[in-house]
Amino acid sequence: MSAFPYVLTGPIGSRSTLGMVVLQTDETIEHDFRRIFVDPDLALYISRIPSGDTLNPDSIADMEIALPHAASLLPPAATFDVVGYACTSGTTLIGADRVAELVQSTVETRNVANPLTAALSAMKALNVGSVGLVTPYIDVVAQQIRTAFEGAGFNVPSTVSFGEEVEARVARIDPMSIAEAATEVARGPGVEAVFLSCTNLRTLDIIDDLEQKLGMPVVSSNQAMAWHMAQLADIPTPKNGPGRLFQTSIKG
Repeated sequence: MSAFPYVLTGPIGSRSTLGMVVLQTDETIEHDFRRIFVDPDLALYISRIPSGDTLNPDSIADMEIALPHAASLLPPAATFDVVGYACTSGTTLIGADRVAELVQSTVETRNVANPLTAALSAMKALNVGSVGLVTPYIDVVAQQIRTAFEGAGFNVPSTVSFGEEVEARVARIDPMSIAEAATEVARGPGVEAVFLSCTNLRTLDIIDDLEQKLGMPVVSSNQAMAWHMAQLADIPTPKNGPGRLFQTSIKG
C-alpha cells in the first residue's frame, strides 16, 4: 500500500499556545480556563501532577520533586508562550522563582505563570494596597499565603479560612459558602479587595455579584492566573473573564 500524499500546516495555536500543570486532585481550574479561553486559535494543553489526597507542607514538597516530569508531559512539539503551574499554595511554599526554574528545565516556554504571582500582579494593577484573604487551607498553609502578600507590600487586615485539608472536599465547597466568607473578610478594617485563594475553589460565577455587593475588586486564583497568562502571552484579554480585573492591564 502506498502512502497517500499530504501537506503539513501550522499549529492549532495560531494566535497563542498555553500550557498548564494542574494538580491531579483539582476539578475546577481546567473547566474555568476552557470557559474563559474560547478563541479557537488559542491552544490550551494540560498536564497533571501527582498531588496527594491532602494539601499540607509534605504533599507540596512532593510536588516540587514531581513538577519537572509533569511539565515534560506537555506536547513536546508545541511552542509555548506561557506555561502555568496551577497551585497557589504550592507556589507559595516552593517559591515562584523555583517553580519557573523547574518548569523550564523540561519544557521550552517564554514565560512561566502561577496563581500567586498572578494575584499579586492583579492587586497592583487594580491599585489595591490592603487585601482580605479567603482560603480553604489549614492554618499552616493559610499563614504562608498571608505572609506572601505581606512580603509583597500588601496590608492583610483579615483572613478567613475553611480549615480543609482534603482536596476532594475543597472542590465541593459551595460557592455560596465562599461568597459568605468573602463578605465576612471584606468587613476587615481598611480592606480594599478580596482574594479567593486556591485553584480548586469554584469562584468564577460569584465574582461579578460579589464585586457589586461589596463595592470592591474580588480576585480569585483562577481568574488572576488566566488574566496574567493572557498578559504574558501578549494576547487580547478574554472577554469571558469576570470581574474588574479583566478590564485592567498590568501596570509598569
